[in-house]
Amino acid sequence: MKFSVLMSVYQKENKFLLSDALNSVYSQTVQATEVVLVQDGPLTADLYSVIDNWKSKLNIIDVVIASNVGLGEALNKGLQHCSYELVARMDTDDIALPVRFEKQLAAFESQKIDVCGSWISEFDSDPSSILSIRQVPESHADIIKFARTKNPMNHPSVMFKKTTIVESGGYQNILYFEDYYLWLSLIKSGAVLYNIPSPLVHMRAGLNQLSRRSGYLYFKREFNFYKYCYKNKLLPLGTVIKNMLIRMPLRLLPKAVIAKIYSLLRSNNP
Repeated sequence: MKFSVLMSVYQKENKFLLSDALNSVYSQTVQATEVVLVQDGPLTADLYSVIDNWKSKLNIIDVVIASNVGLGEALNKGLQHCSYELVARMDTDDIALPVRFEKQLAAFESQKIDVCGSWISEFDSDPSSILSIRQVPESHADIIKFARTKNPMNHPSVMFKKTTIVESGGYQNILYFEDYYLWLSLIKSGAVLYNIPSPLVHMRAGLNQLSRRSGYLYFKREFNFYKYCYKNKLLPLGTVIKNMLIRMPLRLLPKAVIAKIYSLLRSNNP
């Protein structure tokens, strides 16, 4: 079965991590037909070099954007260049397990689904030293319930039907919440979501990720996310208020405290 891999890279990313991510795509038991790699603005010479080196092993389709537009818009542009109905998302600093694509393709063949994600294992610098596993519900019914309070899909792990995403309006420009908003939109539209109940991606976590998920700026962006969810009838007002009261104050806590809470939530999730 032919399918595309969709990735986006920008200039601040690490050349070694990008190479590791591409290597994990290359090392799959089922090879991707193409890798659509969006260059979100000008890159460094080192990143260009990594991409050029991997073109001898992977069918990389370059999508060049003149200036940085952010992940959501970059993925929308990349999606336009994906040649196949099935598209696997992949982040440029994560590592896909070798059987990831094989298992997801099998899920699409055996079930009537529109999006297939999985659990992810989180690590800091060494992928052999797993810090935690982010479990998400398997069935569509449980995903709907879970989505009322938490992101029900691990974005770097998903494979989806291109037409389903495009017809839903694609990714919206809601920084840090592009994927969560998309899943809620898909649920509202009647799309069927599914998660394979085992980790298929090693995701880079640690203090850098926590830094992006804390602070006043993130607080404001989360507020806007919930505002859009209520405005577009993706979440009811009571749920929005409850989520804001429970989750948003955490963003203003010291990072060490957030790290402890984050670890406890992961160990008891879902």
